[in-house]
Amino acid sequence: MTEQEFSPFTLESPTGAALAVRHMPAADPARGVVQINHGLAEHAARYRSFAGFLAERGYHVYAHDHRGHGATRAPDSIPGAFAGSDGADKVIADVAAVHAHIRRKHPNLPVITFGHSMGGLIALNFAETHPRASHALAVWNSNFKAGAAGRAGQALLAVEAFFKGSDTPSAILPKLTFQAWAKAMPDRRTDFDWLSRDPAEVDAYIADPLCGWDATVSMWRDVFDLIYRGGGREQLEKLPKDLPVHLLGGGDDPATDKGKAIEWLADRMQNTGLENIESRVLPDTRHETLNEINRDDAMSRFADWLDRYIPAPS
Repeated sequence: MTEQEFSPFTLESPTGAALAVRHMPAADPARGVVQINHGLAEHAARYRSFAGFLAERGYHVYAHDHRGHGATRAPDSIPGAFAGSDGADKVIADVAAVHAHIRRKHPNLPVITFGHSMGGLIALNFAETHPRASHALAVWNSNFKAGAAGRAGQALLAVEAFFKGSDTPSAILPKLTFQAWAKAMPDRRTDFDWLSRDPAEVDAYIADPLCGWDATVSMWRDVFDLIYRGGGREQLEKLPKDLPVHLLGGGDDPATDKGKAIEWLADRMQNTGLENIESRVLPDTRHETLNEINRDDAMSRFADWLDRYIPAPS
């Protein structure tokens, strides 16, 4: 695996965005394609190790920087914001553009939609918007159980938007999320120890200028849109009942209430009739499972799960 194998190329989206997309080619014979959606305040290049692992198991991997992140640019977007309006819809449309590119390049291979954290919000919303696009769906470390606290957050964002506009960083939401999660960590060494128990991975995140920034008011409002829309019963009922779904959380992840949000989503999906759900909460695991101490085991179990649902090449 070389750096060139995961270097970005530009894909023009119908939304007007110039998407920075990365591709890791599968080892022959290819079995399928995993389309990765990254989390908030990070970027697709951080998934290189995961992409290399999946490629060795026979899966092409595509990952792009979402609007407002990494190297993706759009005329109606600034760093830290999806768009001036309809940001959530445009993010989903960008995912659809990458998916269409995958279909053109690999017309006979099944596509698995994967998302971590905010990327999990995007992945589920994409699967609901395009119910027959994904052969399987994976949502890791995402919280759709915002409840009344989330509604209060939306009200506070409306106040911020009124007084200072939507394209400035929110001063309130970081205190309720990143900063609160940092305080929840015992004996924390940094403000980002909630991401992982691996100090090297935490330090790499902190040193990365494309990570850890404060999202704008508009991006936070779009994130809440994805949460409440994607987790709604009406939207979940759009998913094919036989869609394989892989849900994963961490037992020490403050962003998902120590995995309780994952269990809540699994129950909600089952109540809408979904038949093929695998849901696990890993003990002693924080927010970024793919950068945790137990990542090798988590990745291996995920690839084994994929192999159960993705036919072996003939």
